[in-house]
Amino acid sequence: MFIQTESTPNPATLKFLPGQAVLDLGTADFPSLEAAQKSPLAKRIFATGQVAGVFLGNDFVTVTKTETAEWQHIKPAILGAIMEHFQSGAAVMEGEGQAAHAAHEGEDSDIVNQIKELLDSRVRPAVAQDGGDITFHGFDRGVVYLHMKGACAGCPSSTLTLKMGIENLLRHYIPEVLEVRPVAV
Repeated sequence: MFIQTESTPNPATLKFLPGQAVLDLGTADFPSLEAAQKSPLAKRIFATGQVAGVFLGNDFVTVTKTETAEWQHIKPAILGAIMEHFQSGAAVMEGEGQAAHAAHEGEDSDIVNQIKELLDSRVRPAVAQDGGDITFHGFDRGVVYLHMKGACAGCPSSTLTLKMGIENLLRHYIPEVLEVRPVAV
């Protein structure tokens, strides 16, 4: 098994490509070991030490290191953990996955459906290339709230991506959108 690695715009995060499917559907974000209890793969990566977060995509694993860790010291252990996991045949996730976007009901549900469609078709595929994900969290009085995951969480360029990229895109196609803001979950 050969696992490729790619840098991301976030210097604290690396993208690992195991050359096979990681998740069949959606993504999974584990900002801590406690949150990773449903994923044997994420638990194995956290066990290598100095890991601050694990994010699972369709065909990649994004790992965020702690502030004090150096990639040259922890990368071999992470590569080994990913390789061991896939060679073991163990499941990546236990139980059922969850929906990518938060549910939204009410008078502006048509607008929310348009927002989600644009996120799914234009934003999320591009962000996945950088090892992250951006999902809908809410819409209130013209403000779209988005959850940044994986390499996007804590990325120095995430504010620019939100304001100059996603906000401009949504405002162009959906006049009811006035602003986009990140939300921590």
